[in-house]
Amino acid sequence: MKNTVIRATAAENSIRVFVANTTNMVEKARKAHMASPVAMAALGRTLTATSIMGLMLKETEGKITVKINGNGELSPIVVVGNNKGHVKGYVGNPQVESTYYSPGKLNVGKAVGVDGDITVIKDLGLRDPYVGSSSLVSGEIAEDFASYFLKSEQQPSAVALGVLVERDYTIKASGGFIIQVLPDIDEDTLTKLEKKLTTMDPITTLMDKGMKEEDILNHILGDMNPQILDKYEVDFICDCSKERFERGLISIGKEDLTEIVEEDREAELVCHFCNRKYHFNEKQLRVLLDEI
Repeated sequence: MKNTVIRATAAENSIRVFVANTTNMVEKARKAHMASPVAMAALGRTLTATSIMGLMLKETEGKITVKINGNGELSPIVVVGNNKGHVKGYVGNPQVESTYYSPGKLNVGKAVGVDGDITVIKDLGLRDPYVGSSSLVSGEIAEDFASYFLKSEQQPSAVALGVLVERDYTIKASGGFIIQVLPDIDEDTLTKLEKKLTTMDPITTLMDKGMKEEDILNHILGDMNPQILDKYEVDFICDCSKERFERGLISIGKEDLTEIVEEDREAELVCHFCNRKYHFNEKQLRVLLDEI
């Protein structure tokens, strides 16, 4: 099954919306990190939001990095994405113990922590990247993104993110939506939208009932004439390579690399984003020393 994000407008273009199904994408991340349920709930929500925000970038080579630093045992969460909706990410403590608000409802806020911030870095191909941040509201991720949009980008937004974890820790459902209202929206439409958002079921409940992205779009905005503009296929993709790690070893300098060669005779490096391992034997390390 593909991971899909749809982009749409509603209410005579006064509302823009992205709806995502990222179930397989988050399952792919789970397999890479073998994280606990609460860690995957936090990472999965952040992956979904960052994928959508990447699609918002107009620049062809645009990149986005989201960092969530709370005072909980899980933090930090780091996710990097591009304008195709491809993302990669990790959490500081993937094996953090899962706690629950109620049966089946993970306490993500406790794992992430409330005392901290969310920072968004957008590389738009300019000399300096755009950097925005705001304080965490709940550590539950969706509310924190909504606060970021309002305080840092001055864009009122409704954000829903969810990850449903099976008993065997696999991902049963993952997805979300970001709805943004534009300045020309009328009061009646805004009131109707707010009422719908406050009374609807959680996003993963809708997905667990079998609702697809288009169904969720119509469930929320069906009486506001929604129009689907684009449909994107997104994924969890890490662009790490042995060449990139070679450059990293060279960058530590001749003295430190010589110490590794003489003491260890080899090196094994692990990518934070996908846990792929790269092994360098003594001969390969000495070639890198020669390059220095």
